[in-house]
Amino acid sequence: MFELMQTPVLAALLLSVAIGIIGSFMLINRSQFIAAAIAHGSYGGIGIALYFGISLLLSTTLFAVALALLLGYITYHDRYRSDTLIGVIWAVGMSIGIIFVDLTPGYHPDMMSFLFGDILMVPKEDLYFMGLIDLILIISLIFGYPRFLAISYDMNFALLNGLNVKAIYAWLLVLTALTIVMSIRSVGLILVIALFSIPPFIAEKFTANFILMMVVSGVLGFLFALAGLFISYRFDTSATATIILVAALFFFIALPFRKGG
Repeated sequence: MFELMQTPVLAALLLSVAIGIIGSFMLINRSQFIAAAIAHGSYGGIGIALYFGISLLLSTTLFAVALALLLGYITYHDRYRSDTLIGVIWAVGMSIGIIFVDLTPGYHPDMMSFLFGDILMVPKEDLYFMGLIDLILIISLIFGYPRFLAISYDMNFALLNGLNVKAIYAWLLVLTALTIVMSIRSVGLILVIALFSIPPFIAEKFTANFILMMVVSGVLGFLFALAGLFISYRFDTSATATIILVAALFFFIALPFRKGG
């Protein structure tokens, strides 16, 4: 079992770093809907990669980043109608992916793994990509933390204080897109938002500052993944779905608690 679980556990550890950082910013920005649109819409990049026979990571990364920048522009300039526009982009991205998959000759049984993920089948080369994204996240956090926090809590106040709000907001969405791409093999496009939303939600209730919230979010994400992996191994169930259910169980346990309580 130990040899079988080495790669999934390492993938879970790398994911937990992203959960702590991006998941926490998603929560305080209330940007889960935008992140979900990037996640589902990036299926277009998967379809394009399959059709043209190019690198999956390269195609999906470029597609997801393009979606993030487009969504950033829309939500920044037209907030009142942004929900409708986000929903349209979400559907268009997925539709592009579906069409390209349909046009690609042959049968593609692995497409389901992109939608629902399989942390047990993460290729070792993907771990390097996940590590690279984590490094980018950590460096961005070190140098941009005050700016990210400023636009997250009060974008207008940040603008009045001379911050380049558009650029900071766009970079935060690009980081979200990169995080989603690194999670495709492990969690899948359908379930990724749940895993990135639940640990920060719980952590926020029991932490006094944002840095601690990120740390606790990451730790919870890793523990949920370990518990889910153990249960899935014991009962021969889908690892990713089991991880989400473990996280959801603790979500409902934490739900009655008030923030700071």
